Amino acid sequence: MWKFISFMVLAAMVLTACAPAATQTPVTEAPATTAPDVTLTTAPETVTLIVWDQFYRDVETQVMDTLNAEFEAAHPGVKIERVVKTMDDLKATLKLALGEADGPDVAQVNQGRPDMGAFVEAGLLLPLNNYATQYNWSERFSSSVNNRNSFSEDGKTFGSGNLYGVSPTAEVVGVYYNKNMFSKYGWDIPTTFDEFTQLLADIKTAGETPIAFGLLDGWPGIHEFSAVADTLVTGEYLDNFVYGVNNVSFDTPENQEAAKIIQEWVDAGYFTDGFMGIGYDDVNKLFKSGQGAMTITGSWLAPELLVDTDQEFGFFLLPQKTADAKQLAVGGVGIPFAIRKSTANPDLAAEYLDWMISPRAAQLWVGISYVPAMPLPADFTLEVGSLFTDTVLAWNRINQDNGVGHYIDWATPTFYDTIVSQLQKLFANEIDPATFTAEVEKDYSAFLSGQ
Repeated sequence: MWKFISFMVLAAMVLTACAPAATQTPVTEAPATTAPDVTLTTAPETVTLIVWDQFYRDVETQVMDTLNAEFEAAHPGVKIERVVKTMDDLKATLKLALGEADGPDVAQVNQGRPDMGAFVEAGLLLPLNNYATQYNWSERFSSSVNNRNSFSEDGKTFGSGNLYGVSPTAEVVGVYYNKNMFSKYGWDIPTTFDEFTQLLADIKTAGETPIAFGLLDGWPGIHEFSAVADTLVTGEYLDNFVYGVNNVSFDTPENQEAAKIIQEWVDAGYFTDGFMGIGYDDVNKLFKSGQGAMTITGSWLAPELLVDTDQEFGFFLLPQKTADAKQLAVGGVGIPFAIRKSTANPDLAAEYLDWMISPRAAQLWVGISYVPAMPLPADFTLEVGSLFTDTVLAWNRINQDNGVGHYIDWATPTFYDTIVSQLQKLFANEIDPATFTAEVEKDYSAFLSGQ
């Protein structure tokens, strides 16, 4: 018989991101026989709303297809034309598409200066402040969450000003571990960073791969580095760095130490053999098949680890230096939905956004073990020991500690390309930690001096 934890234990999570509502419904259930509780919008016949999203995995597509079908059912004459992109495709094509008359009416736009900030500066995104008031989004998201989707009207000031997006999911980057392997060898979940370091050595000694990891796609290196760096820096530093205030720098002893640790892990053989040439999705398949004791990535991977595998997995946050230290971890809310400024149907698009962050949407995301950024019911229960419970408790922990970190590639319009390039050199041992931080700092300081 399963044990359950009352969701009331997770009140801190709810208070940080939203207020409770709704009930859980598995994504596999058929749509309700009655129309969903959304406001009908009078629209011309055969109105097509073009939506670009990056929910390309099968379980994510189930959620999106269900939500789109129910929205169409509540809006006779409205057709959702869904275009699915990978994250890389979205970053490469979205800016041009938003400038076209037949571009997406609604699209997921990555937070930060390289994407959202650049699009706001180019006048491509619609401010959502009035719709936030109309739909009372402040009851669903805290100001700290909304700040991550906000810019000044000129796109130069990050973290304040107009709201340009709303996020359906919450994210936290941590450590997935293979429960079967941990049980076989008698390994325990570490509570300090030193214990984690010793665990890596023990796994290697046992002849297993400590960390399943692939760097071919570039961006996973950001999470690997940031997970380590977040055991060394403070949340205040991250806020200042990402929002570009208070004259902080990337070229710090803490970031150099994180880079040094990464290279020590490379030298010790703690990553998947040939990791430089392995893609993110491919290394996840290896991990699912039992090739790797752990992998460091985000809570979005959890649903994939529940299907097509004979392994059982858990999740924990990369521990801090001491067990009682304030927990800090890469995380926040998922990629938000935004509206093209020149859309012919802004009100309908805003209603679609409201539907994407509705209690019904929260139910469906929970049904595939995603942590929703929207409200969950006060009496919601979690299965003790499940992977989904692990990710929710991790999110709750960093909320309690006010330790929701940032994706550092948001810092400047060119920071993503810079950090990916320099991390590839760092992981390949082509540069030392001091050179790494100095080269990345050139990008950051050049941007600040031009502000």
